[in-house]
Order: sequence, then C-alpha cells, then structure tokens
Amino acid sequence: MVDASEELMDRFLLAGSEFEKKLREVRSEQWAWPTPCTEWNVRRLVNHMTRGNLNYVLLLRGGTSAEFLRLRDADALGTDPVGAYVRSVRECAEAFASPGAFDRVLDYPLGKVTGRQALSVRTTDATIHTWDLARAIGVDDRLDAGLVAWIDDSLEEIYAGLAETPTAAETTHRFFAAPDGTVAHDASRQDRLLHRMGRTPEPGA
Repeated sequence: MVDASEELMDRFLLAGSEFEKKLREVRSEQWAWPTPCTEWNVRRLVNHMTRGNLNYVLLLRGGTSAEFLRLRDADALGTDPVGAYVRSVRECAEAFASPGAFDRVLDYPLGKVTGRQALSVRTTDATIHTWDLARAIGVDDRLDAGLVAWIDDSLEEIYAGLAETPTAAETTHRFFAAPDGTVAHDASRQDRLLHRMGRTPEPGA
C-alpha cells in the first residue's frame, strides 16, 4: 500500500512535470506575453512558480512569512528560466523528503501550516498555474485528470485554516483570484475547478 506522504510527493512531482512540459513550449518571443493572471506576463508567471518552490524550501529551513513575502517577486530565473524552474522543483522535493518535514510547522504567510498542508497548497498552485501558462502561450490546456480530481475533492481541506482561501466567498482575494460570473451546468470538472480558482476557462475567453 502506498503511503499517503508518498502519494502527496508524487502529486507534487507530477504537477511540477506538467508545468515543465508547458514551459518547454515557450518560444523566445512569448516571455513578455500576457497571462490569465493579469499582473504577470509569461516570464513573471514562471518566476512566481520558481521562486515559490524556493520559498517553500526557505520555510522548511526555518524561514519566516516576512522573508517569504519579501522574496516573492525576486528574480529566480536568470538567463536559464527552464533550468532554474527544473532545479527549483528538485530542491523543493528534496526539502520535503527530509525526515520530519511533513510534520514541521511552517510560518506560511496565510497562517501556520504543517509541511504536509504546505505541499498540498504548492501542488494545487502548480496545477492551476499550468493552465495559466498553457492558455498564455496557446498550447493544449488540458490538465492532468488525476490532479484535477484530487484538488476538486480536497480543496477545502487543502486550504483549511488559512487566512485567505479560494473556497470562502468573503476572502480578501489578495492571493487568490475571485471567481467571475457563472460556469455552464455541463462544464467539465476541470472547468468547474478553474472557475472556483478565479479563472475563465471558456474557449476564447
């Protein structure tokens, strides 16, 4: 029987790999293109993902929420965005694989969380931003069905106890985009999840 911790690590690595596939399709002229995250172009989105992985490593090593926020937009890509991202996934996975990491309490900006919950949040973030990147550069935006199902089934648990959450109508929306409009009654599970996460998944949107 596979341990739950191993399953979570496998999901994180899968989410990282799915983002990497889209990242490798970015053409040189597309780095400045806009993304569904209106404050970011493609490079800034990729930097957000890369810096995010490194910031979770920082938290696991005793870093503070203030340090996390201070470094949130610092450049982590340099001249090799793909290589920087791939290394960040590896470093993050290695940090979470260290003894006791899943039970460690981290000073996450939205509230104290265990390493286990932090990795769940990170995996969710990576999955949703994979769609953002795919939509930005015009490639296949279908997400891994297993990741979509897990996030959709576990969303309230993933964000339980945090100061802001995409599952609460009264949330501040400083970190999570607000849902806009309604989703079609026959929408796919992916599209329903994307809508909950503040995206507009309809074709051509």
